Amino acid sequence: MKAISIQTFGSPDGLAVVDLPVPAPAAGQVLIATEAVGVGGVDTVIRSGALAAYGFKEGHIPGSEVAGTVTAVGDGVDVSWIGRRVWGFTGTGGGYVEQAVAPVEQILPLPDCLSAAAAVTLGSAGAVAHFGLGHAHFAPGETVLVRGAAGSIGIMAVQLAARGGAAAVAVTTSSSERGERLRRLGATHVLDRSGGGWEAAPAGYDVIIDVVAGEDMPSFFDRLNPNGRMVAVGAVAGQPPADFGTKIMTAFQKSMSFAAFSAATVTPADLSAVRSKQFGAASRGEIEAVVHELLPLDEAVLAHQKMDAGEVFGRIVLTP
Repeated sequence: MKAISIQTFGSPDGLAVVDLPVPAPAAGQVLIATEAVGVGGVDTVIRSGALAAYGFKEGHIPGSEVAGTVTAVGDGVDVSWIGRRVWGFTGTGGGYVEQAVAPVEQILPLPDCLSAAAAVTLGSAGAVAHFGLGHAHFAPGETVLVRGAAGSIGIMAVQLAARGGAAAVAVTTSSSERGERLRRLGATHVLDRSGGGWEAAPAGYDVIIDVVAGEDMPSFFDRLNPNGRMVAVGAVAGQPPADFGTKIMTAFQKSMSFAAFSAATVTPADLSAVRSKQFGAASRGEIEAVVHELLPLDEAVLAHQKMDAGEVFGRIVLTP
């Protein structure tokens, strides 16, 4: 089968098409003939080599979520899954393939009217946005800032905050054109990447959902209201400065807080429950899965080039 491998860490040119045997699902796993593969921000970070210290090695197959049809099951898995359209989470890799394996507890049946591309756009991103807002103890009537709102996680955070009754949903993004698209999804104020620029906005926020992190993250503590909460749900710009917490301590009397959130801390059952609700909502048109572009699997290099260039609004989806 065709697969994409990280042959050399660094630029997207280090990705290559390779031929691998079709895997056999182990006990508790299913085999999925993939129709769509989501390209996530974490895939580009792994490809860059930034996470090599965490055990990622050259030869790694990136990708964590796929959608397609179950073609085989391992021991202990109900054979009725065979032939069903599903979304599946493959873990920290293994998704950029024509045939993917996933644990049965990490797959979900898809509504008939939900496309495979929409599923891999919503599956991980929607859950991270939902639980990230929960981690921040977001409540109706509060003001929210989504930093880095043009990616799939940010777009979902905007929609969920707006649907959840936020008094204001501000976004940072790279252009006014992207800002207008985010307005149509529920944003009320559009800011530039520094959090200033184009228009008046709330002076402070009760909740900041940060997909970006990086060197500029500490400056956004200045935008938190008293008792405000910032939750980092990604780090597409890399790690923040080692001393970023001093910003919180110097504003001690504001009782601000910072937390990181990873979906790895949520049980598969809880993740599945949220994803099922979101897939249903998307199939009814209540939330939108924003697919930037469909590209063939063997154009993964181009997909990563577009990600690195900051061209993507929503999610690129690879189609085997």
